[in-house]
Amino acid sequence: MNKNPPRLTRGAAWRALQAHHRQVRDLHLRQLFAEDAQRAERFSAEGAGLYLDYSKNRITAETMRLLLALAEERGVAVRRDAMYRGEKINVTEKRAALHVALRAPRDAHILVGGRDVVTQVHEVLERMAAFSERVRSGAWTGQTGRRIRTVINIGIGGSYLGPEMAWHALRELAAPGMDFRFVANVDGADLARATADLEPAETLFIVSSKTFTTLETMTNARSARAWLAGALGEPAVARHFVAVSTNAAEVRAFGIDPQSAFGFWDWVGGRYSMDSAIGLSTMIAIGPQAFRELLAGFRAMDEHFRDAPPERNLPLVLGLLGVWYNNFFGAQTQAVLPYAKALARFPAYLQQLAMESNGKHVALDRRRVAWQTAAILWGEPGTDGQHSFYQLLHQGTRLVPCDLIGFCRPTSALAEHHDLLMANLFAQAEALAFGKSAAELAAEGSPRFQTPFRVTEGNRPSNLILAERLTPATLGALVALYEHAVFTQGAIWDVDSFDQWGVELGKELASRIVPELQSAEHALAHDSSTNAAIRRYRRLRGPAR
Repeated sequence: MNKNPPRLTRGAAWRALQAHHRQVRDLHLRQLFAEDAQRAERFSAEGAGLYLDYSKNRITAETMRLLLALAEERGVAVRRDAMYRGEKINVTEKRAALHVALRAPRDAHILVGGRDVVTQVHEVLERMAAFSERVRSGAWTGQTGRRIRTVINIGIGGSYLGPEMAWHALRELAAPGMDFRFVANVDGADLARATADLEPAETLFIVSSKTFTTLETMTNARSARAWLAGALGEPAVARHFVAVSTNAAEVRAFGIDPQSAFGFWDWVGGRYSMDSAIGLSTMIAIGPQAFRELLAGFRAMDEHFRDAPPERNLPLVLGLLGVWYNNFFGAQTQAVLPYAKALARFPAYLQQLAMESNGKHVALDRRRVAWQTAAILWGEPGTDGQHSFYQLLHQGTRLVPCDLIGFCRPTSALAEHHDLLMANLFAQAEALAFGKSAAELAAEGSPRFQTPFRVTEGNRPSNLILAERLTPATLGALVALYEHAVFTQGAIWDVDSFDQWGVELGKELASRIVPELQSAEHALAHDSSTNAAIRRYRRLRGPAR
C-alpha cells in the first residue's frame, strides 16, 4: 500500500469504479441471474455463524474485484491491523479505538500506554459477574432486605441503546421474576413512566456515564435518587444505585459506594460499549455465562474480519457494497429489516453506530470531503414494515439498499408463525430483486387499466443475512459484523469513525439556554427565531418551579 495515497476520488481504484459503474448501472438482476446459474453460490459467504447472500446486488464479479481493489488502495487492512494493535487511530482525540479488546480472550495481550488492557478488561468482567450473580440470586438486597426485582438502566446514546437493544433481543433468557427498564430521554415522562408502578425497595438503578457529568443522564439520575430517597431515606442510595463510570469522586458524592462502581476506558467509544461494563444490565438479565457467549460471538466476528480472505470477508464485503450504492448510485439511505421482533431496536442501535461514526464532512487530511459519507440508516422489523413503508421500497422513486436479517429456528414454540415470517422474508428479497413486469401481469389476467400501477420494476438491491437462531453469540456476531462494516466504510472515506464532535455543539448551547428558560432576568442574545421561542416558552410554561 502507498503510505500517502491520493485523495479518494483521484485514486486509480475510484476512477476505475466510476468507469465500471457507467457500464453496469442499467443491468437488471433478472439478466444477471439468468446468465449465471451459480450466482447465489458465487456471491455468498459465511463466518462467525452468519451466512451472507449478496447475490441480489447490482454487481458483477468485476464489480467485486474493483471494490476489493479500492479497499486495498485505501489501506483498510492496514488501518484494521493498527486498530487491533491498539494504535491511536482516533486521531482527533489521540486515542485508541479498541473495542475488540473488550471481547479478547484472557490470554491475549494488547498494550495501551504500556499496560495490558486485556487484563483490565477481564478484571472488570469478573467483578460484573460476581455482582450480577448476587443480584440474580437475591443475595444482594435493597435497604429493607427485599430482593431486587426491577433494574433500571439510566444512560444515553451508547450507554442506553446497546443495553436496551440487547434486552429486547435476549429477554427470553432473563432471570425469572425480574424486569429491566431503560431511561435515556431527559423528558421527565420517561423516568416517571419507568418508575410509576414500581416498589422502591425492590428497584436497582444503574447509572451509566463515563464522566458522571453527562447532563441528561445525571438529571435523570438525581430525580431517580430523589424518588428512592423519598421512600426509603438517604442511606438507601448505596443499596439501590450502582455506577458505570470512571469518575470515582463524583460517584462517591452521589452516594454510591465506590465498590459498586464499574469502570471502562477512554479507548471505548459509547457506541461500541455494550460489551463493556455498560452491559452490566445485560449481564444481570441473561447471566454471566450467556454474557460470555455474547462476547464469544463478538470475538468470532473480530477474528473473521482479521483473518478471512477479502473476497469471503463478511464485514469487508458488506461495507464495500454500502460504498458502491452510496457513492456510485447516489443512494441516500440504507434499510435494515430484521425479521425477528426481538430485534426491534436493532436498527435504532445501528443508526448511532453508522451515522455517528461516519457522518463526517472532514477527512483525515483536515480538508472537506468531496464525496458522500454515511448513509441515513433506518428500519423496522418485518413483517410490520411490509404494511407501512415497503410500498416505497418496491415502487418508490428512491433506491434503498436493504439488509434483510432472519433466523432459521424460532425462539417461540409457534413454529407455523415462524414459517410464515420467513416466507415473507424470502418473498420480499425475491420481489425486490425481480419485481413483476407488465407482460407477467397481463398473463395473469390483470385489468389493463391497473397494469401500470401494479408493475414493480425490481432491481432493488438487498443482502440476506441468515443465522440458525438468535442467541447471545449470534447477537454478538451481528453487532460486530456491522461495527467492522462501518469501520471499512470509514477507512474508504478517510474519516475518523471514532469521534463525534458534531454532537457537542448542541450540548453546549443547551447548557447555555437552560438558565434562560428558567428566569426572565437573563438577557437573550440568540437569533430572532431562538429568542422568540424562548420567550414563548417562558410565557407558557407557568410559574418557575
